[in-house]
Amino acid sequence: MKKVFAIVLALVLCLSLASFASAEGFDGEVKIWVAEATVEFTKEKVEEFKAAHPEYANMTVKIEPVGEGDAASKMITDVEAGADIFGFAQDQLARLVAAGALEEVEPENAKAVEAENDAGAVGAVKLGDTMYAYPMTSDNGYFLYYDKSVISDPSTLEQILADCEAAGKNFYFEINSGWYQTAFFFGAGCELTFDTDDEGKLVKMNSSYATENGVKALKAMIETAKSPAFQNGSSMSNASNVAAIVDGVWDSTPAKEAFGENYAATKLPTVAGFQLGGFGGFKMLGVKPQTDEDKLGACDALAAFLTSEEVQLGRYDVVGWGPSNLNAQKSEAVQADVALSALAAQLAFCAPQGQYPGNYWSLATALGDDVLADKLDDADDAALLEVLKTFEATCETYLDK
Repeated sequence: MKKVFAIVLALVLCLSLASFASAEGFDGEVKIWVAEATVEFTKEKVEEFKAAHPEYANMTVKIEPVGEGDAASKMITDVEAGADIFGFAQDQLARLVAAGALEEVEPENAKAVEAENDAGAVGAVKLGDTMYAYPMTSDNGYFLYYDKSVISDPSTLEQILADCEAAGKNFYFEINSGWYQTAFFFGAGCELTFDTDDEGKLVKMNSSYATENGVKALKAMIETAKSPAFQNGSSMSNASNVAAIVDGVWDSTPAKEAFGENYAATKLPTVAGFQLGGFGGFKMLGVKPQTDEDKLGACDALAAFLTSEEVQLGRYDVVGWGPSNLNAQKSEAVQADVALSALAAQLAFCAPQGQYPGNYWSLATALGDDVLADKLDDADDAALLEVLKTFEATCETYLDK
């Protein structure tokens, strides 16, 4: 018996030593780009990570304020000079992969990402079947904020406009934005997506805008813009005399301040008999390819930690970003958040924002501008269908041929 115990003890010691020997650690420098509002929070969490992982205790971590809107462009411009770990929005994934700015997620970490995050976020960090980033949020979408003392029924856009007109109040929706505009087209059953190859190039367009459903969506946009209560916009901070606005979680504070005890939020309404849809978006952390395997291991471990359940909940507490982690989404605080609950309800009717050519956004703006300028008010269904055929044909010229 003693001999068996000695053998077992020796095996345990060998395994322990092997485990210790495999923890190479890293004591060089790692540069991280995050949104300015999360810099101090990220610094605190990095110190917690280092304290919990002695092999990285001497690692120097430099954290710089570069937001998701700028990080991808900066990385693509100069990958070598860019951050080792950086936050970005999911619509930049293909561009970053094509530029060689993203390392594939380590297999064991990829399994954890799949198991611990919502399906939309998991899909957003993949290009084909390959995972290239760590989900950080599931909150980049839009829904309806409204003043419940004015809006009697927020479930239909027709009633919202009627209530606003009766009260002499404004309803805000940014019709000339390619992001918000999809609420009408996707809601009516249309599709506009682009397929990418393994290098992130746009190789195919899939569109059903130039259809009966597309005409239905465009007519609904035109009718909405005709209302005297309608205002083109999506920023609660810039809205005046507002009773309802299509906006996102980033404007929950000014919405609360404007509506006070009448503050409310819910999914987007129906219009012309169909449910408004739109884009669902996600923020994520990417890791740049490294020539030093020890540094790559440190970056992977740190990125996984900074997108973990604990850190996502902490980030929600500090800046209100909605978590993608399934357990974090079940927390009492997140469940009680009016804006996040409204977004969660709306995301059921949204499509993940994929990869779109830069010119798409200006083309969508031009379409919206025509609506705002009343250029399409007298167009019949056939004329509107021709407008959408031209829109589709122009979009197809943006492919990487």
